[in-house]
Amino acid sequence: MDKPLETLIVDSILDAIADQRLRAGTKLGEQALSDIFACNRAHVRRALSMLTGWQVVDHLPNRGAYVATPTPQDARDVFQARRAIETTICRNAVRLADAQDLADLQAHLAAEDAARGQDNRPAAIRLSRGFHILLARIGRNPVLTRYLDELTMRSSLIIGLYAQGHATLCAEDEHANIVAAIAARDERRALSLLDMHLRHIEAGIRFDDALPVTGALSAALRGR
Repeated sequence: MDKPLETLIVDSILDAIADQRLRAGTKLGEQALSDIFACNRAHVRRALSMLTGWQVVDHLPNRGAYVATPTPQDARDVFQARRAIETTICRNAVRLADAQDLADLQAHLAAEDAARGQDNRPAAIRLSRGFHILLARIGRNPVLTRYLDELTMRSSLIIGLYAQGHATLCAEDEHANIVAAIAARDERRALSLLDMHLRHIEAGIRFDDALPVTGALSAALRGR
């Protein structure tokens, strides 16, 4: 079954943010989105309402909808929340991961390696985020998975705003080390590695730089 139009719009905008094609502060004009997706404005409004609820979009009275621009404190709060939630997720993954889960993790690592080898930054960013969502699924707590899904999306937006140059979402060996600790059922090491990993991501963000220039909306959504 085809996706509802508003779901397609939401997914395309979220993918563009995750891929860092759509920058914070970009205006999400109703007419522009209606033209891009060949739909009426009612579908666009419903999509923007969903994104606003997830704090990915800010709706400004008499001005319209814009991709959210988090403050430095917002960024710190997001990463603090991620550390709190992902600690429980990782602990659950160590205790609950079965053979298929471990195989899925290894396959995901291979996909990340392939993306890096092809210098495919958008795919690498998407897969980096996907690794954390996969850990949440393995942790068997759908409530935490839902919260983490939003937090990792907001993290991608933050990194798009503040990350230096070609900074990546995750260092290439950090995920592999976490997976090895999970496979060994070494909870203490897995938790320590995860904490260092998240702090490393946050440390790579510079909060004192100027905001990047936003591009045309149609160009940002070209990969939909």
